[in-house]
Amino acid sequence: MTHTDPAGAVLSLVGVSKTFTLHLQGSQRLPVLRDVSFDVPRGRCVVLGGESGAGKSTIMKMVFGSYAADGGRILLRHDGGELDLVRAAPRQVLAARRDTMGYVSQFLRAVPRVAALDVVAEPLIERGVSRDEARERAGGLLARLSIPERLWNLPPATFSGGEQQRVNIARGFATERPLMLLDEPTASLDARNRVVVIEMIRERLAQGTGIIAIFHDADVREAVGDEVVDVQRFTPAKEPVAA
Repeated sequence: MTHTDPAGAVLSLVGVSKTFTLHLQGSQRLPVLRDVSFDVPRGRCVVLGGESGAGKSTIMKMVFGSYAADGGRILLRHDGGELDLVRAAPRQVLAARRDTMGYVSQFLRAVPRVAALDVVAEPLIERGVSRDEARERAGGLLARLSIPERLWNLPPATFSGGEQQRVNIARGFATERPLMLLDEPTASLDARNRVVVIEMIRERLAQGTGIIAIFHDADVREAVGDEVVDVQRFTPAKEPVAA
């Protein structure tokens, strides 16, 4: 994608690179990504494409701040300005996660013994919504994703994989943020719930949310994706180099 309209982008990656250090192999360095550059415009879904191992999830984790980038810029429209996530302080990254970017991964990571309703409500409460309202909105999302009300007060650890993923999606969609990161959100879902998630994604796009996504399911990708970024073109030869 040509880097042409940063004013209309909620996220811009410019010349981003990533190398992993292989500590069990003499600290050799493995180049993973080089010169990653693309924009995520408001109201558009940019899909990361490429073979398994190309670095799609690595890009997602660098944007979210789970991985540190080696160089380049990851520019997020945040708090009325522009935040470079490559150089941001940890407190700034945490504030961006709370207020500007939501992340739905393939796996639910929740505190044990916390009820599903509270897992979904937590991001709303963190942003100042009353507990009662947050739980009401959480219940609406769980119902929409076919989680029976009898399960709402049980911890998701007791749920099936597909049910856990639907709780995960409900939590990710509980708050409205300018940017959403979706990493295989429909991987464990049946056809009915894939349709529901497609509807939820389309609603957010219509509201102007920018989305960066990885989809295993081609039907979902075609239903909501506006553009596919081929990650292979940012992947250098996977030859370790001496530290």
